[in-house]
Amino acid sequence: MVPKAMKKACLITDGSCLGNPGPGGWACILRFGAVKKELFGYDPHTTNNRMELMAAIQGLLAFKEPCEIEITTDAEYVRQGITQWIDRWKRRHWWKKNRPVRNADLWIELDGLVGVQKTNWLWTKGHAGHEDNNRCDWLAQNAARTQTSSWPDGRPHGHLLLDLGRDYVPPNPQAGLFDDLDLGDDNEDESDPG
Repeated sequence: MVPKAMKKACLITDGSCLGNPGPGGWACILRFGAVKKELFGYDPHTTNNRMELMAAIQGLLAFKEPCEIEITTDAEYVRQGITQWIDRWKRRHWWKKNRPVRNADLWIELDGLVGVQKTNWLWTKGHAGHEDNNRCDWLAQNAARTQTSSWPDGRPHGHLLLDLGRDYVPPNPQAGLFDDLDLGDDNEDESDPG
């Protein structure tokens, strides 16, 4: 039996925060052929990075089946995190040398969703003429300002699969448990803010 070809779609994401931390908003646009869907939501007390992550998560949650998805973000934090830093974070059980990875709850959620899809992550410069990115920026800023969402019941976002919560701290690996193993990642990546 020949496997069915995956449908191809685009996802454009953005997050916003009025102050950092402060009231935040996120937005995403899904495109499949001529169909366009806009989603947006909010968090009364958050950071810009959390809103950037939530935009990607909510966009991926909207897909009803595995697809080949081109994801465009203006957040290097998200693009580099999911394409470069995440393997090290997972090897270390979501810990850096002396502390948990920041926003581990959302990174774990995003990692699970990316595992279901075939994704290609692209970066675009914010406010630089990318029509859908500009629209997401407006939707995210408006959601942050008005604390509104695209859900009829007004909830801040769709249901998360794991919903670990912002206060989640991954279990700290036992000291010395992996001391004899060469994980090949003793040096922290200076560009990794996780």
